[in-house]
Amino acid sequence: MSEIQKRDEWGSRVGLILAVAGNAVGLGNFLRFPVQAAQNGGGAFMIPYFIFFLILGIPLMWMEWGIGRYGGKFGHGSAPGMFDVICKNRFAKYLGALGLFISMIIMIYYTYIESQTLGFSFFSITKLYFDETSFDAMRNFLYSYQGRELGHHFSSIWTSYGFMVATFFINFWVLYKGISRGIEKLAKIAMPMLFVFAIILTVRVITLGTPNPDLPENSVENGFAFIWNPNFSLLANPSVWLAAAGQIFFTLSVGMGTIQAYASFLKPKDDIALSALTTASTNEFTEVVLGGSIAIPAAVAFFGITVTTQIAQGGAFDLGFVSMPLIFQQIPFGEFFGFMWFLLLFFAGITSSVAMGQPVVAFLEDELGLDRKKAVSVLAFTVFISVQFVVFFLKFGFLDELDYWAGTFGLVVFALLETLLFMWVFDSKKAWEEMNAGGDIKIPRVFYYIMKFITPVVLFGIMVWWFFNDAIPILMLSNANPDNVPYIWGARILMIALCLLLFFLIHLAWKRKESDT
Repeated sequence: MSEIQKRDEWGSRVGLILAVAGNAVGLGNFLRFPVQAAQNGGGAFMIPYFIFFLILGIPLMWMEWGIGRYGGKFGHGSAPGMFDVICKNRFAKYLGALGLFISMIIMIYYTYIESQTLGFSFFSITKLYFDETSFDAMRNFLYSYQGRELGHHFSSIWTSYGFMVATFFINFWVLYKGISRGIEKLAKIAMPMLFVFAIILTVRVITLGTPNPDLPENSVENGFAFIWNPNFSLLANPSVWLAAAGQIFFTLSVGMGTIQAYASFLKPKDDIALSALTTASTNEFTEVVLGGSIAIPAAVAFFGITVTTQIAQGGAFDLGFVSMPLIFQQIPFGEFFGFMWFLLLFFAGITSSVAMGQPVVAFLEDELGLDRKKAVSVLAFTVFISVQFVVFFLKFGFLDELDYWAGTFGLVVFALLETLLFMWVFDSKKAWEEMNAGGDIKIPRVFYYIMKFITPVVLFGIMVWWFFNDAIPILMLSNANPDNVPYIWGARILMIALCLLLFFLIHLAWKRKESDT
């Protein structure tokens, strides 16, 4: 029990809420969400989006806070230990390995993506890309920076590599400082700055009006109409509903073991009912109100609906790293707005990536007895070695393979596992009492039935659909570029190796506990 009492704690409730909100608010709020909305029916997309927010997002948020706080009572800050105490089965801890696996794999490639936002914030303030005035030129600038097509502007990948190293050290310095002196302090700085930058950019976009009077259809008003006018006919398409469900996972960062890790540092009677709802609401405001008001409306104002549709089909990178820099070149003080845009993305990224590192660090501390310095060093070594493959094999689909299995399919699998274990194996009545204990509000009773019946059924349906529709073709390399196949298998070997390592460490940790007793 003395070891449990020595665990770190949050310095304040505000710091906790900002940290968990920072975990949820990520690059997807400002890049992926507007693209998904534009591709899937505009305002109509928000109908399944908010339905899944109510039956998946909010319930999973409450359950993960409950699992985390309950596990923290027994000195567990990661999924293996938490599953062990709620399930009382010797195999449950190995199911928890999925939570460590997902957060670590996502951190590996997310750190590199995050570093590109830091690099582009520097390129904006120095106007380094301000001579790239066409889509092809700006895309070539991005690709040469990433090392995918060298020679257009960057003759080597080392500029990109340098920003990756800087981002890597910032992440692990924050993790090394701990919960209250590292993660919480970062959240108290980064989250207010993120909101300030996002509000400034939103106001600037709203005031764009019609940049080219000769093209009155290219206006910010039509930009908002493009993203929010409902196309209800698309609601008959199951892919729209699945896209909405997927966005809920991305935006709330549920199903990856990070929220449980943060909640494990709560005191036994600390509120989770209102705090979880507050963090989810903060994320939704950031995504729907701010994220939906910047990139897509600005693109329509400058490029028109036809070109913006093509941008949206091209994905988040075309929107954030190609079209936005072109816009910044055409407005007064564009270098400063560009700097704010990419630094905003960096803040959104780093508050998420440090959260991804915390479950593994907590596991090494709580279960294997390593001190903070050693635990962070072990994770840092693993991430640094692994990210090399992401950086140098980016153009061969290495990152995409990691992202699908850990950052997409893995999320719904882990979310289903934790829901079944908490609401069925642990016992739904005990789970309900745990989530409401010490609460500033009482969770509405209807959510008891949603969590026990509706949430697991919906998660199972999504998992089955994704398995047959996406996972099997990706696993069988049905549409893979033959040149990429060796690298895709390399990504799979890396994931398998890290997964086996986690299983071994879990086995070692429990053997160590048995020998101590």
